[in-house]
Amino acid sequence: MAQQWLSLVATIWLQSINGTNSNFAAYSSELKRILSLSQLQLNNLAFASDAGKLLGWISGLAGAHLPLWLVLLIGSFLGLFGYGLQYLFLTNQIITSLSYWQVFALTVLAGNSVCWINTVCYIIAIRNFPLDRQIAVGLSTSYVGLSAKVYTDVVDVFVAAAPSGSPSERAKLFLLFNSVLPLAVCVVAAPFARDVAIGKSKELSGGFLTLFVITVVTGVFAVVTSLGSMVTRLSLPSKVVLAGMVVLLLLPLVAPLVEKIREKVQRKCSIRVYNCCDNNNKNNLEIDDLEIGRMEIVVGIEEIGAKTMLRRVEFWLYFFVYLFGATLGLVYMNNLGQIAESRGCLGTSSLVSLCSAFGFFGRILPSLLDYFFSKTKFVLSRAMAMGAMMVPMCGAFFLVGISKQDYSLYSSTAIIGICTGAITSLSVSTTTELFGAENFGVNHNILVSNIPIGSFLFGGFAAFLYKRERNLGEENCMGERCYQTTFIIWGSLCLLGTLLALILHARTKKIAHN
Repeated sequence: MAQQWLSLVATIWLQSINGTNSNFAAYSSELKRILSLSQLQLNNLAFASDAGKLLGWISGLAGAHLPLWLVLLIGSFLGLFGYGLQYLFLTNQIITSLSYWQVFALTVLAGNSVCWINTVCYIIAIRNFPLDRQIAVGLSTSYVGLSAKVYTDVVDVFVAAAPSGSPSERAKLFLLFNSVLPLAVCVVAAPFARDVAIGKSKELSGGFLTLFVITVVTGVFAVVTSLGSMVTRLSLPSKVVLAGMVVLLLLPLVAPLVEKIREKVQRKCSIRVYNCCDNNNKNNLEIDDLEIGRMEIVVGIEEIGAKTMLRRVEFWLYFFVYLFGATLGLVYMNNLGQIAESRGCLGTSSLVSLCSAFGFFGRILPSLLDYFFSKTKFVLSRAMAMGAMMVPMCGAFFLVGISKQDYSLYSSTAIIGICTGAITSLSVSTTTELFGAENFGVNHNILVSNIPIGSFLFGGFAAFLYKRERNLGEENCMGERCYQTTFIIWGSLCLLGTLLALILHARTKKIAHN
């Protein structure tokens, strides 16, 4: 059991540094300036950051046939190579010249590295917690929502220590840590990234409750420090913020530590007191009977391969629900730097950090609901849950489109962050419920291939409208009008996605009932 919890803690650490592509908005404007890019070229780089997911199915195949620790290291070295060469180019060290298309290819490679680490985390959660996979997956993936916050905190410390904390310096530091931090954490987590022989499943609610409390406290800390950085008199020193974040990321170790102590106490109890052991056996029998029933449901899910999945109407409904929901939210985040700049908002880094922190709460929300309602008669299908999260997202797009106030930008960004995070977390369980867990690595990576497709289509159209709205002779578009039409269109697409989610719910409600 302790090894089981330790594997989950390892996925938490991995996910906390695996949102490297979400950092793009923090240095996109500086890349545009340094490389003299047009808005369309910059948007293509944002697409390239997601385009690596088109080849994500390779990591799914690797996860099915290679040791998980090896899959982790492959992913981290891809990131080291992709981001590292860009860093050396920007700092003019070793590499003094890169063409636009070479930078594009390196960005694709770096974007693909995320898929490898994600695949390992999903496989560990699904295999080691087969009866509580939504809770395990939600807990671990919620920390992806903190990734931008973690990187921002690290960069803030180094910028504070540097003689010049210029935007150019920040951009270089983000690329540096994008390349080296995932590798360092993967090396530490690799020994624990493996299947655990758990035998019969046991009651895990106590450990999950502990991790929920730690996770919520971590999220609150992230939001408070993000908001504090926007108000000078409330901000804490950058070193204090980073130290607090590191401590909170280490706190989940409490779960495997407590479990290890409990196992030793139980072992002594079974040797010394026969009655204690006998009572425990009775309790375990009751738990096993309950969970055997739950296991029958898990085993009863149909296992579907990729070719069969692509021929099913449910997959394409699911594909477009995700495209008009989570993918649209991610495109918004990728363009957040330019959106903030066009509206005259100077706190781009804080805005990205705020979006990341609320995305964290969004990712954990489905797990909290599953934890408290899984044993009751009140069950909401995954499709209906995704549709419910898309409704406030529609409102957020319309709000930021019609309002000129900064509060609308901040509030809409928070709403889009929390809804995108929730849909992303729900999608993992939806894929396993609809198409089974055996081919999950390949199936889910096929689904998320719509992220680069959406990034290209939605982002490209947004860049076209941005260019059309700028004044003649100006390089950049300034004012709310730059993205106003884009937000109205995105809100309408999100509304369409909500309707598709209702149709998917109608076709799959039998699974939810089971």
